[in-house]
Amino acid sequence: MSKPVVAIVGRPNVGKSTLFNRIVGGLVAIVENTPGVTRDRLYFDAEWLGRKFTLIDTGGIEFKDETTPLSSKMKQQAEIAVDEADVIMFLVDAKSGITPDDQQIARYLRKSSKPVLLVANKVEKFTRFEAEAHEFLPLGFGDPIPVSAVHGMNTGDLLDTLVSALPEDAAADYDPDVIKIAVIGRPNVGKSSIVNMLLGEERVIVSDIPGTTRDAIDTPFTYEDRNYVLIDTAGIRRKKKISEVTENYSVVRSFRAVDRSDVVLMVINAIEGVTDQDKKIVGYAHEAGKGLILVINKWDLVIKDEKTINKYEKDIREELAFVLYAPTQFVSAKTGQRINKIMDLVEFVAEQTSRRISTSTLNNLLREWVHLNPPPSDKGVRLKILYATQSSVQPPTFIFFVNDPELVHFSYKRYLENQLRKNFGFEGSPIRMIMRKRDEEKQ
Repeated sequence: MSKPVVAIVGRPNVGKSTLFNRIVGGLVAIVENTPGVTRDRLYFDAEWLGRKFTLIDTGGIEFKDETTPLSSKMKQQAEIAVDEADVIMFLVDAKSGITPDDQQIARYLRKSSKPVLLVANKVEKFTRFEAEAHEFLPLGFGDPIPVSAVHGMNTGDLLDTLVSALPEDAAADYDPDVIKIAVIGRPNVGKSSIVNMLLGEERVIVSDIPGTTRDAIDTPFTYEDRNYVLIDTAGIRRKKKISEVTENYSVVRSFRAVDRSDVVLMVINAIEGVTDQDKKIVGYAHEAGKGLILVINKWDLVIKDEKTINKYEKDIREELAFVLYAPTQFVSAKTGQRINKIMDLVEFVAEQTSRRISTSTLNNLLREWVHLNPPPSDKGVRLKILYATQSSVQPPTFIFFVNDPELVHFSYKRYLENQLRKNFGFEGSPIRMIMRKRDEEKQ
């Protein structure tokens, strides 16, 4: 399931970015004393008391100067974040008290019907603020939670309250046997066209205008007696190239779609090849541990000879070297070329990500691998791999018990991964490898 979304909203210069940074644990947003510095929404995954959520920092909402293009855009972005949020943190300035903008923001938030936590920032003396807190009651969200974001004071209590306000983890939307497929990629690479070809009908609007698909659209269907769900997502593009406010938030929606998928179809424009943005999107799916297929669309537009596909395949592997495990499929959504092969690949990759290896089989082979290529040593101390076990699937995760995890060089870890793939496949699936210390005398 996708993570809950929490939006921090408020008028300019009340400390939204400072609180955002305090929660996510790093200087992610630019912090200045000039109103309007945070012009675009920033989003970051955070965790508190075991609950994970996506936190969004927004530009300040101003009502008095909506004629200014920048101010209007910031207001629109904040409104979109509010619309998508599960919980809203409404930040006010404890020093300046309620302002007309605070009152208008409060009226807007009450209409949203979303859970709202009123947070009074820039509190210096908490005992004194207790007597002043009633000033904010007219906003309609109860007593404000006092914090000092810049000093980190009382942010723990704020997060305790936030976690209690997050929606309960919902049960899976679909039967566990249903394979959920997220179709991702940059705008205008043909994602919706591929979805329509796979479904055999036009269920998703197709347009040459990048960003036509605003939301992640779920479409259940059956293929060869097995149930699937296709998740078509809004295109993801670099922030500097986002020209429409509503497309900005599509990045979060697309990543949330990846989070709740089993297999990801990464669509790449054959004419443009792999771009830096493609690498970032593929990297997200890889880090999320999802099954991955690289779908090279618009192959009909490429001028080809007998060496073209091999050269193209080589170029893709060089650009996306960190996902060498991902199979490729060259297609044309326009002509239907090889589209029918995608679903067979999806079923194959889904099986690979769920493959489980018995501990006895794994350790019998592990002894051979170690014999063929003995572990390295460092300063006279040799790495010893005592045994291994598979702890989970989707993605396949293996725990190797060793005498000292610090001795595991990345090249030997890569060797072990290569052996796992050589013997068991796992094509289309990332592999997680955990090195854990275990004393030999416990064996």
